[in-house]
Amino acid sequence: MALRRLLARTFWAFSRWKLVTEPAPDRPTVLIGAPHTSNWDFVFMLAIAWRLDMSFRWFGKKSLFRGWKGPIMLRLGGIPVDRDAPSLVVSEVLERIRSGNVFGLVVTPDGTRKGHTHWKSGFYRIAREAQLPVTLGYVDRTTMTTGLGPTIDLTGDVAADMHRIRAFYADKSGVRPEHRVEPRLREELTQS
Repeated sequence: MALRRLLARTFWAFSRWKLVTEPAPDRPTVLIGAPHTSNWDFVFMLAIAWRLDMSFRWFGKKSLFRGWKGPIMLRLGGIPVDRDAPSLVVSEVLERIRSGNVFGLVVTPDGTRKGHTHWKSGFYRIAREAQLPVTLGYVDRTTMTTGLGPTIDLTGDVAADMHRIRAFYADKSGVRPEHRVEPRLREELTQS
């Protein structure tokens, strides 16, 4: 852990970006990384988590875990995801939590990059079913800042919860603002 903190301090000392953050959550949480517009988001996630001495796991597409990269990604806390079977991902993570495996989970909601009209709801379902709060992590090119925002407890009222999340991300642009997707779940349209 000392090496990770040293690497993170060095990164923030030389980066053009500034770490502006609330303290790390004091309990396991689902940490949203958004707007997810660039592969640089992964570097920021590691630098934030290591600087704040957070224990976490993160989702990555299964192709990241092939070949020589696999052991590195696993060591960095990665959980391979088969994007063709998203419901299996949710159930697998919930099973790990129910079996006593305690960890924070970083999720860049699928659908947060260009070409999408809404976020996918896996992060929301995991947080609700595991009774975990959601921490709002961010990247904002307009201010060149990144960090953690508030940690919130979800109510189950999808529209109200997402309204709070949208309000936080309203002025956050991501690394590549042109790829930003508004935080909205398809379930908001069907909930009445």
